[in-house]
Amino acid sequence: MVKAVFFDFYNTLVRFWPPVDEIQQASCKELGLNVSKEGIRRGYALADEYMSAENSRVPLAERTTEERDLFFAEYERLIIKGAGIDVTPRLAEQVWGMATQVPKYFDLFDDVLSGLELLKKRGITLAVITNLRRDMGKECGDLGLTPYLDFCVTSTDAGAEKPHAPIFLTALKRARVEPGEAIHVGDLYHADIRGAREVGITPVLLDREGWRRDVMDCPKITSLTDLDRLVAEGL
Repeated sequence: MVKAVFFDFYNTLVRFWPPVDEIQQASCKELGLNVSKEGIRRGYALADEYMSAENSRVPLAERTTEERDLFFAEYERLIIKGAGIDVTPRLAEQVWGMATQVPKYFDLFDDVLSGLELLKKRGITLAVITNLRRDMGKECGDLGLTPYLDFCVTSTDAGAEKPHAPIFLTALKRARVEPGEAIHVGDLYHADIRGAREVGITPVLLDREGWRRDVMDCPKITSLTDLDRLVAEGL
């Protein structure tokens, strides 16, 4: 029986506004690169998995400024590569620099509140597990998530980032459930799916674009409203 559902935060519950594909497209155009929004979104899927793997190796917060600059140049290069263009690290660094200057804020995906409401009616503990080093109480309050969530666990709280076990184990302890009684939902295979599975939590991949056809070893959903059905069916 499912007693707790944990959620990744960024790209699962929230996105940036203005949309990052629009920001990237405009930044690329300024530097003579013609890319599509769909291509950029595909690129982000590649780049985010790269970030997940690299962050588990050496957290970005623990890297030097030079190391972070090199990382984000490669991250941007992968974003643009997803749109079908190979660029040099130097050009990628320029695009990234322009894109990160655009002011943006967190915005809920359209399916979030309705999806959480369905689960809340079942009496399930709902929580966020995130690598973000932010005041999640404030973030969730500003977004209207507080009434739906029982708690948030950050990498600062746990002293470790996804996919490492301590952050998931901290969430289990706070929820007072066993691993087999919990589900973790996220958009990244390395951080969310592998990380949850390694401690015995059932992972669910949120694949909003339907692009992760390569993932066959866990349940997949395209909307958070689909999660209630999976819970009802016992996964």
